[in-house]
Amino acid sequence: MLDTNTKRRIDTARDILVGKVPDPKSQVEQITIALIYKFMDDMDAEAEELGGKRKFFTGDFARYGWAKLMAPSLGGHEMLGLYGESISKMPENPGIPLLFRDIFKNAYLPYRDPETLRAFLKIIDEFSYDHSERLGDAFEYLLSVLGSQGDAGQFRTPRHIIDFMVELLAPQKHETILDPACGTAGFLISAYKHILRTNSTPGEVGEKPADANDKAALDSSRIPPASGDLLTPDDRGRLAKNFKGYDISPDMVRLSLVNLYLHGFADPHIYEYDTLTSEERWNEFADVILANPPFMSPKGGIKPHKRFGIQAKRSEVLFVDYMAEHLTPTGRAAIIVPEGIIFQSQTAYKQLRRMLVDNSLVAVVSLPAGCFNPYSGVKTSILSLDKSLARQSDTIGFFKVENDGFGLGAQRRAIEKNDLPQVQTELATYLQALRGKTPVESILPVTSTAQIVAKENIAANGDYNLSGERYREGAARTSNYPLVPIGEICDLFNGRAFKPEDWENADSGGIPIIRIQNLNNADSSFNNYTGEVSEKNTINHGELLFSWSGSRGTSFGAHIWKGQKAVLNQHIFKVGFDETRATKMYLLHALNKAVVEVEENLHGGVGLVHITKGNLERIQIPLPPLEVQKEIVAEIEGYQKVINGARAVLDHYRPHIPIHPDWPMVELGDKLSFVSSGATPKGGRETYLDKGVLFIRSQNILCGSHDFSDAVFISEETHNEMSRSQVKFGDVFLNITGASIGRSAWMDLGVPANVNQHVAILRVGPELNRVFLSLFLNSDTGQNQIFSLQAGGTREALNYTQIKQLKIPLPPLTIQQAIVAEIEAEQALVAANRELISRFEQKIQATLARIWGEEDTGSKTPDSTVVPFSEQETTTLKVAEEPTQYRV
Repeated sequence: MLDTNTKRRIDTARDILVGKVPDPKSQVEQITIALIYKFMDDMDAEAEELGGKRKFFTGDFARYGWAKLMAPSLGGHEMLGLYGESISKMPENPGIPLLFRDIFKNAYLPYRDPETLRAFLKIIDEFSYDHSERLGDAFEYLLSVLGSQGDAGQFRTPRHIIDFMVELLAPQKHETILDPACGTAGFLISAYKHILRTNSTPGEVGEKPADANDKAALDSSRIPPASGDLLTPDDRGRLAKNFKGYDISPDMVRLSLVNLYLHGFADPHIYEYDTLTSEERWNEFADVILANPPFMSPKGGIKPHKRFGIQAKRSEVLFVDYMAEHLTPTGRAAIIVPEGIIFQSQTAYKQLRRMLVDNSLVAVVSLPAGCFNPYSGVKTSILSLDKSLARQSDTIGFFKVENDGFGLGAQRRAIEKNDLPQVQTELATYLQALRGKTPVESILPVTSTAQIVAKENIAANGDYNLSGERYREGAARTSNYPLVPIGEICDLFNGRAFKPEDWENADSGGIPIIRIQNLNNADSSFNNYTGEVSEKNTINHGELLFSWSGSRGTSFGAHIWKGQKAVLNQHIFKVGFDETRATKMYLLHALNKAVVEVEENLHGGVGLVHITKGNLERIQIPLPPLEVQKEIVAEIEGYQKVINGARAVLDHYRPHIPIHPDWPMVELGDKLSFVSSGATPKGGRETYLDKGVLFIRSQNILCGSHDFSDAVFISEETHNEMSRSQVKFGDVFLNITGASIGRSAWMDLGVPANVNQHVAILRVGPELNRVFLSLFLNSDTGQNQIFSLQAGGTREALNYTQIKQLKIPLPPLTIQQAIVAEIEAEQALVAANRELISRFEQKIQATLARIWGEEDTGSKTPDSTVVPFSEQETTTLKVAEEPTQYRV
């Protein structure tokens, strides 16, 4: 368990190194080397206290002992020389394990500043652990700085999700355990801790003391980990051999080895191995497999060997196939998969799902879309495989997690709502019922998150869709209102197909043609049609439309047209309806909920989908009386007003820096260096890749933050060719062209990156806080100055001469830091509106679910009463109106 002091020390150590060692991976290496150095000395000291002898720092290496390094009499340059010499010679130390010698191989001190080293080692000196488990926890937290997307599409799995998956499989001491895409070995370590806990004397496992007033005793660093005292020497010997991991990255292999060693594995078995293209380990099987495999595939797809049961080129398909095929006959697996595995219609995906349903799949756990924030908003699920159980079962359980104990925004703050414990309990109950051949429905509670579906229903139409929502139609509903096919109350008039010669620009007169890209922006540009149009194909302001083709969550679905009179193209229905039975606004919400629920009627992929007219007309929706429909719409609109208000705060908040007249105003060019922007890679967009080195474009730079949801990548070779525009840790970015020109952001990137010609890199000096600079550039004062510098007052482009002329206030560094802290506090309040938006969107969904007669599981509003705003919800809508004054 990581205590707050350890977390603080690691954060401080990184802060000290940032100015001298900007790359996060290099920071991890420097802190790793220093922690292990200090740990070895601590172990020597403990051995002496127990009457033993030192083994790490003996003989010629005794002079490198930690006490000698930290001696007060040692001067700064002497410390620098001794530490640099010791880490370079450590690979020659015969007294340390081979793994540690490998860690120190090629180690060096990348800076020559005595004060930085002294401050850094002083923090490391505060670490004192008498067992590697504590250091292992510290090391795992240190690895979290590498949590952003890697060059192979990896995302760090949240610790609570890892532990949930491990508890689901409950690995045993005699079982072989494998992670074929192990990253930093988080799954393996969690599985090891589970085995220790379940093989410890009851009450022996570290528990917090009963006296809650004893703050020192409550310090988790004082709580010993589970010892596994019930494990025999033979058990421990088998454990050491039973844990295996593969990873394609040599850096991840190295970090995994260290992580496992620090958690008690004297000889960890982690191999640099390409699971998808190499065959050397194909004949090795495991009793338990835990993994979060990479989701992305390189351009052109994977080129696997021929031994896979499913012929595919997508990495997620191949990884799942590999794990299913490499379980022993009684093996179990828990695998995180992207949404595409669940319902993609391509042949390889359907073949994979059929194989899973027939041979090994017992349950699917749907996770909320924000689980991997801030690194990715991708929607994921957990596949639970159990080969022996699947063969005797004719059902599959679907479980839905709506809240995992953390907000689903970028900050992932802890919240009270957490469905994981309930899902874990119900899933265990379901599996136990399968083993005992007990009717599952009689065991699960009324408020269950589970939906039990017969395999024959999943196989019915041949696509083996694994979306639980698809099968909800057969679940019990308690709606008090009749279900009516959409076609019974709505007339759907399709737009016409326009030929290129029919399209004219707006200046030529005629009537605008509405396309799907116009639905969310009535002021966007149109092509005009000057020919004859029918009344059925004409749409007026305020009428109801349905885009039957488009992207999920944006253009696809129902809309109210907010523009002028226009004509529809072929991808949009004009929706006529019986006004004596339905209101327009009720149908707007009902149509959108209906198409989201009935996945089997949709076609296309994860992003772009479409539905046929016949399929849409057959979908049934509940139809309350008109008065009830109006009440429902009024409730939803009340929630929507809160959402709109919160979005207005997010859209309009700008940081304000009150400039004191005593502060000097300096030209930006005097206080930082400029890094020339890059260019679009040769060949233009065709050279963008699905993986590789992150390539930052102007659309990725927002006001004070960044968005990599549409990130593109370039090859490492291209990255090296564009050396002048490579990003370093701590850089500030400024858009110099495009719609967001003049906007700035700072990023602590943990991966290699490059920028295109539309983004300037500002590399600050020691007098200027980088966050302060970015905040000032984004403030009204900074933006007005940027605008005035451009020739003619246009906002088309900034050049480096103009940027250098920008005048910025330069208070003392401590004042800059105070301003940053104050504005970050404001921004945290503003950012809380994202959580508010999420909560009220859930309330809207809960209102619709109530009309559909769906059972409330506690994560939504439980009744039809409009819930009053809490104090927290109302205060998050406020923005500080008075500027904070700072003492000079």
